[in-house]
Amino acid sequence: MKKDELIISAIELEGRIDDGDETLRLFDCRWSLTDPSLGQKQFDERHIPTAQYMPLEPALSDPAGKRGRHPLPEKSRFAATLGAFGVANTSDVVVYDDGSSTYACRLWWMLRWVGHSKVRLLDGGLTQWDDWYFDTSQVVEQVESTHFEVRPSLTRVYEADDLLTTEYPIIDARAQDRFKGRNETLDHTAGHIPNARCFPFDANTRGDKCFTRSQVRFREFIDQDAIVCYCGSGVTATNNIMALMLAGFPEPILYPGSWSEWIEDPTRPIEL
Repeated sequence: MKKDELIISAIELEGRIDDGDETLRLFDCRWSLTDPSLGQKQFDERHIPTAQYMPLEPALSDPAGKRGRHPLPEKSRFAATLGAFGVANTSDVVVYDDGSSTYACRLWWMLRWVGHSKVRLLDGGLTQWDDWYFDTSQVVEQVESTHFEVRPSLTRVYEADDLLTTEYPIIDARAQDRFKGRNETLDHTAGHIPNARCFPFDANTRGDKCFTRSQVRFREFIDQDAIVCYCGSGVTATNNIMALMLAGFPEPILYPGSWSEWIEDPTRPIEL
């Protein structure tokens, strides 16, 4: 995919909003794993004009359980959520968060998962928006609900058993300390999936929160046909997917259940 099909700049987005583009649907995805109410509070305080708030829980995940901390919802439920937020199959969707692109990439990936190609990430998120001194708002956008039809997926997904036999490289988006089992604060068991390599998602962006778009970080995978991405619960792995695609790689495979699902079966192997 071309890079301008994946991301949008703050300047371009501001122009789209200023022009009153009726096809645009803008979503604020700010969230905190340690304070689930924080994202809504931040949105209420200020957000990019015309944005709606799309929380990780419950909009972008099912309740935690054997499928992990943030299992994917049924596609039909997610489609109903999109329709309730006014997203049609003709909508041009833009997603953002605080600039980490952690939660916005999850929504970006999920839209592609249900077959929607017209979705882009605001590169640098709210950080970039603020750096350009663009206005923010407290007005909550009111939209009419519509129908969103699930279409063939544009993404690739692996289940846990697929990782036991895959020949593709596996990369973990968590921090090195969690990967090595030294500081597990979110899940009940520490470690990582055997043969995985650690590529923390927060190294994908520069100081201005924009993606690097560089192949250098992932150069060892240049000759690979595919790469499998996972993290703690299928969220930050989508940031690595975005980074790899911006660097020119084919769309990687996501293991949505990730580490928090992997450890729910005690027969699955673990490395430290």
